[in-house]
Parts: sequence; C-alpha cells; structure tokens
Amino acid sequence: MDLDLVALLALQEKDRVVTANEAELKALEPQVAALDDELARAENELGSARKNVEDAGIKRTELEGKIDTYRIMQERRRQRLEWVKGAKEAAALMAELDLARGVLAKEEAEWIRSADKVEEAERKVTDVEQAAEEARAAQAPRREQIVALQAECQERLNLARAEREESAKAVKKPLLGRYDRVRGGNTPLAVYALQGTACGHCYTAVPIHRRQVIQNGQGVTGCEACGVLVYDPAT
Repeated sequence: MDLDLVALLALQEKDRVVTANEAELKALEPQVAALDDELARAENELGSARKNVEDAGIKRTELEGKIDTYRIMQERRRQRLEWVKGAKEAAALMAELDLARGVLAKEEAEWIRSADKVEEAERKVTDVEQAAEEARAAQAPRREQIVALQAECQERLNLARAEREESAKAVKKPLLGRYDRVRGGNTPLAVYALQGTACGHCYTAVPIHRRQVIQNGQGVTGCEACGVLVYDPAT
C-alpha cells in the first residue's frame, strides 16, 4: 500500500477517535442544561415569591400611611367638635365624623388583610427557598458525576488531538490540505475504499482512468460526484 495512503488512513483513524471523544463530551451538555433548567425554574419561582413579599409590604406600608392620615384628620374633627356651638354645624361635623369612621374602619380592615398577605407571602418564600435548596442538594451528586465525566472526556480528547496532530505530520501537505478540505464538508469521513468500481461513500461509479490510478498503487483520487478521497484497499 502506498505510504502516503497508509499515513492518510492512520490520520483518519486518529480523527475518528477525536470525533468520538468530542461527541461523548458534547453528549453531557444536555444533561447539564437539564439540571440548570431545573434550578432556574426554582430560582425564578423564588424570585417571584420574594417579589410578592415586596409588593405586599409596599401595599401594607401605603395603607399604614393612609390610616395614619385618616386618624389625624379624625382627631382634628373631634377637636373642632369641641368648639362648635351651633347645632346644625355640630350635626354636620358629627356626620362627617361617622363617615370618616367608616372609611377608617374599611382601611384598617384592608390593612389587616394586607398584613395577612405579607405573612402568607413570607411563608411562601420560606417554602420555595427550602424547595430550591433541596433541588440543589439532590442535584449535587449528579453534577459531581458529570464534572468528573467531563474532566475524563476532556483529558482523552486532549490526548486524541495531540496524537492526531502528530499523525498529521506524516501526511504530505498537499494531500493533507485535500483531506482537511473534504473533512470540512458534510461527509462523515474523508477517505473511502472502493466498493467494486464505485465510490464507497456515494456509490457512484468511478471512471476507469481514475480507478486505474488508484489500482496501480498511485495513491488516492477524488470522487467526481461527492468529492471524497477514494482508494483501492487491495493495493
């Protein structure tokens, strides 16, 4: 077998190993993404729960401000009532006091409900925080396992790439350039053996003059149909 072809096939075998290691490493990515998505959902729920606490707190504070204002206004009305002399004016002020008392009672009832909402929201935050922490704890062993697998795969990949680069040095530059260009296309491999008289990749018949070149042990030739490099395994 032609020495250039031997070197090229050896390089292709190294590239197979590199590709396999890259695929193994990439296969772990969806697992990490699934774990990340699970935590992201928990964090989003926690963020929403905390926002609800904040909103409920703001609402309660606003109501407290309104109630304080109403109480001050009521106290002023009561003070005015002490100085009122006319019955008609006193009656009007009493009616105003009664109306304001109803408004104040309504706001105080609303404040009680808002305080309950704050407590409910705070309990929700506590529950969600616990759930998020439990999710992180549950994921920890699998994440550690994946990290170890990634490190192992990366180590093998680095070694495979180094061996690939060393193997590439044995291939003549023009042939290596052709090989790399074919590998940059859409075919799984760059070099295929003849299948009878046809290309081993696309099964298109190789013209006789090209077959003679490779069958005479003169190296490889490109398939006119798909572009891969074709060789005769019998040479």
